[in-house]
Amino acid sequence: MDLSAHIRPEALGAPASGIVAVMSHGRGKPGLIPLWAGEGDLPTPGFIVEATEKALRDGETFYTWQRGIPELRAALARYYDRHFGRGFDEDEFLVTGSGMHAIQLAAQLVAGPGDEVAYLTPAWPNLAAAVGVVGATPVAVTLDRGGNGWSCDVEKLEAAISPRTRAIFVNTPSNPTGWTADHETLRAILDLARRKNVWLIADEIYAHFHYEGGRAPSFLDVARPDDRIIYVNSFSKNWAMTGWRVGWMRVHPSLQPVLENLVQYSNSGVAAFMQRGAVAALDHGDAFIREQVDRARQARDILTARFAASGRVRFSVPQGAFYLFFSVDGIDDARAAAFRIIDEANVGLAPGTAFGEGGQGLLRLCFHRRLDQIEEAAERLATWIAR
Repeated sequence: MDLSAHIRPEALGAPASGIVAVMSHGRGKPGLIPLWAGEGDLPTPGFIVEATEKALRDGETFYTWQRGIPELRAALARYYDRHFGRGFDEDEFLVTGSGMHAIQLAAQLVAGPGDEVAYLTPAWPNLAAAVGVVGATPVAVTLDRGGNGWSCDVEKLEAAISPRTRAIFVNTPSNPTGWTADHETLRAILDLARRKNVWLIADEIYAHFHYEGGRAPSFLDVARPDDRIIYVNSFSKNWAMTGWRVGWMRVHPSLQPVLENLVQYSNSGVAAFMQRGAVAALDHGDAFIREQVDRARQARDILTARFAASGRVRFSVPQGAFYLFFSVDGIDDARAAAFRIIDEANVGLAPGTAFGEGGQGLLRLCFHRRLDQIEEAAERLATWIAR
């Protein structure tokens, strides 16, 4: 019996992940180096785990604040004060059950059936899927790929805005391309959103993984307090907490009551003991972030040097995030190549087709891992490419 004909078409039409398909093929293969998922190989640091364990021992296992415990929202304000250079209030922050939850809430807040949300692609596929599930239409605007790397043509983005557009979603630094918007581009996108009277959803999860020095440029650097911007973020990348599923939103305080209701009707709040670990991450994790970014920079340089030496790999050195998005001469079907690379080189990569328009013929490699693994993976891939 198949009951799928009786469910909402938006749920039925949610696309299967092209990354998961590859992972399912290679998972458990002896000796495989898994560079397909967007996470590092380090476990969560002990100081975060210890704060969580203490909260459990102290009995923090009851229902809690749906917008997040005050201590965590205050820690988020302190974190932003340090890294973005101006005062923030805890009422600007709301805790979510992952960055994906934050994206879902943002989509629910601004879009619905008949609406459109423009986004820059190649992109993490979950964004477009989240927009589709709420009944809106995701409208892809392809980043330009040239000799100087990836770039955003704001005029092309403007051409994609219609009377039905409710929001523009921007992820910078970008997964999978590594494209990082400069302040001029951010100002241009923000000016477009103002003129078209649409929301901006800003995903700046990789802000610290910026290889040009310091954190990446942010909409916070160019925005006014009254701009209609929803910032979505996660504890996953900076503090090696991918499995924790804790994130946050930074919004205008006037949106807090509405978002608190949406949290109530989704996950009803993040466990208090997990939030205690998140407080520790924010207050004591800056050194850990710096160590991770330094290691990722070294891994990037090892990988790009080896690929450049092959003469057959085409890529732009990523300015941010921790992915290399590349093509190989002679390979047009990246999805088939990803399966072959698992079987023949014992390295797991994600096919570019999983990231939408502009990803055809490309492969994504996550280089946020031990340097010896990156060196070995680079050698295996170079050998496979040479064959």
